[in-house]
Amino acid sequence: MSDFILPDIGEGIVECELVKWLVSEGDVIEEDQPVAEVMTDKALVEIPAPYKGRVTRLYYKEGDIAKVHAPLFELVDESESGGQAPSASSPEPANPEPDGETKTGSTATPASDDNATEDFILPDIGEGIVECEVVEWRVAEGDEIEEDQPVVDVMTDKAMVEITAPKAGRVTKLYHQQQAMAKVHAPLFAFIPRDREAPDEPKAKAEPAAQLSTATASPVATASRQRIPASPAVRRLVREHELNLGDITGSGKDGRVLKADVLAHLEEGPKPAQTQAPVNDTHASTTGRGRGQPAPEQDVRVEPIRGMKAAMAKSMVRSATTIPHFIYSEDIDVTDLLKLREQLKPEAEARGSRLTLMPFFMKAIALAVQEFPVLNSQLNDDVTEIHYLPQCNIGMAVDGKAGLMVPNIKGVESLSLLGIADEVARLTEAARSGRVSQEDLKGGTITISNIGALGGTYTAPIINAPEVAIVALGRTQKLPRFDADGQVVERAIMTVSWAGDHRIIDGGTIARFCNRWKGYLESPQTMLLHMG
Repeated sequence: MSDFILPDIGEGIVECELVKWLVSEGDVIEEDQPVAEVMTDKALVEIPAPYKGRVTRLYYKEGDIAKVHAPLFELVDESESGGQAPSASSPEPANPEPDGETKTGSTATPASDDNATEDFILPDIGEGIVECEVVEWRVAEGDEIEEDQPVVDVMTDKAMVEITAPKAGRVTKLYHQQQAMAKVHAPLFAFIPRDREAPDEPKAKAEPAAQLSTATASPVATASRQRIPASPAVRRLVREHELNLGDITGSGKDGRVLKADVLAHLEEGPKPAQTQAPVNDTHASTTGRGRGQPAPEQDVRVEPIRGMKAAMAKSMVRSATTIPHFIYSEDIDVTDLLKLREQLKPEAEARGSRLTLMPFFMKAIALAVQEFPVLNSQLNDDVTEIHYLPQCNIGMAVDGKAGLMVPNIKGVESLSLLGIADEVARLTEAARSGRVSQEDLKGGTITISNIGALGGTYTAPIINAPEVAIVALGRTQKLPRFDADGQVVERAIMTVSWAGDHRIIDGGTIARFCNRWKGYLESPQTMLLHMG
């Protein structure tokens, strides 16, 4: 019997939401069989089984937050055990000694003690960070800690990071002194979870009179000190809504409070206080409320920002605060482009492709950046170098199930229109279902946002860092225009809005680039001359 440890599922990912279990406790699973679906701040990831066996325990409920490098489920390799039960008497796995560490504090709890000491493993705290300096301990050995309570401040080479407690309990060992270097994925401190700690009988005998008085006066208060079973995600939801976990009736096993119980409690609202009958209050009878009684306030609905929404929020703040945006808008006559697409649609459909305008826009960008490569570049962190990228990987913003995602099509300059169309269809479907791979999300060089599909005309798009340019496509409108003979004719006009990083792209450059791109779209046959 062994624990399946949730592996690294993305660069910088330290936790994920368990969206759905694909197996149940007791199920026999095959190697590489999908076991669970988890949502990171980038994508929906499917977790497969490492080998054939029987699932004996699922450590999380659906909706819980699972930690990377922590046990996800328990699995028995029946090919090795022969179907026999493991020799260990406790279902809880013992904490092994960490590789490469001499851990003197892990034996602080004697073997005869029922208290199970756990090591807190320092998680990933930044991209490429392998160690950090312990700046200040917020607790001492022997201190009681609450879930999510700050325990220690550590300093990486990028920022100060606050490390919080994974659950309530008692600290038994601090493995590092202040100013010492702590390794990522190594034990940081040891603690005994509160639900495993034995009752403190000597302390209870020290003040029998006070306990008796308290128990007599308030039996509810005594009961409330007992730990109520609930997952970390449920406790976080309770804190966010400023509720008391003891006020919520749990419908799970052994009274466990589930997410559905919290939501049901919120829907019920606070219980109204009993009021006395009004006594000759003419003001109350005319206004419908007692004198001085405020109008009832409606509850504020609180929704945690997680997954893709959290990642997008951080990315947009970074882009909006560090990149000086230069906005450039232009009208493009797409009348001839629409006619060409209608001519090509039957052949595309015969080949199993759906031909929209997007492949034309992307191909025109890939051709235009060959003349203006700065639009397909990136700045280094110190803003001292421009890196010109060899491929034009065009991202497209998709409003998906998990939030806004920007998968990108690799090497657009070398793809045919049908090849681009097939990739657009594949990535759009993947993004809308929340199942975009990490590879499809990485490596974008320039982005298109088709906001016009929802009805917008003008916009000021925010650059998707570390890229240096983005274009937002407005809706197509039938508008009057003058033809070569001075006659008023109806034309299909689309308004586009470019945003460029003004540190390296000036107004003249983006205007000339847009003119070249516009020329390809207004006279799409000219693209044939430049396709390799």
